[in-house]
Amino acid sequence: MGDNLFVKWENRYAVGIRVIDEQHKQLINLTDALFESCRQGEGFAREHFGEVLSAAVDYVAFHFSTEEQIMIRVNYPEYPAHKQEHEGFVKKVLEDKKRFEKGQSFVPNGFARYLRDWILSHIAVSDKLIVDHILRLKKEGVLDLPPVLH
Repeated sequence: MGDNLFVKWENRYAVGIRVIDEQHKQLINLTDALFESCRQGEGFAREHFGEVLSAAVDYVAFHFSTEEQIMIRVNYPEYPAHKQEHEGFVKKVLEDKKRFEKGQSFVPNGFARYLRDWILSHIAVSDKLIVDHILRLKKEGVLDLPPVLH
C-alpha cells in the first residue's frame, strides 16, 4: 500500500511549529485515507468515504482553531485574512459533505484532490507566513515561545 499513497508527509511541508506540523501530518493522512477509500470500489467507497469525510471535517475544525489561537497569541497582523481563508474552505467542505450525504452529484476522488491541493498550498504559503511572523518576533526579543511552539 505504501507506493499507492495519494499524498504523504514530507519534511518540506514542515512549518517548524511542532503542534501545527503534527496536525498537518494528520490532515495529510486523512486526505490519503479519503483517496484510498475511493479506490476500493463503489460500495465500499461510499460507506468508508463518508466515515473518513466526517473525521476530516472534524479534524479540520480542530486544526483551524489551534492555528487561530496561535495567531491571536502572537498578534499576527494577517489574522483576519487567514481566518477568512479557513472559513471559505470550511464552507466549501461542509457544502460538499452535505451533497455527499444527500446522494447528490459528488465526485469523491475530486473532493480528495481538492482537499490535498488546498491543504498543501495553504501550508506552503499562508501557514509559513505565520511562522515568519513568529520568528521575526522571537529574533526581535519580543516573544518568548513556549516549548510547544518550537
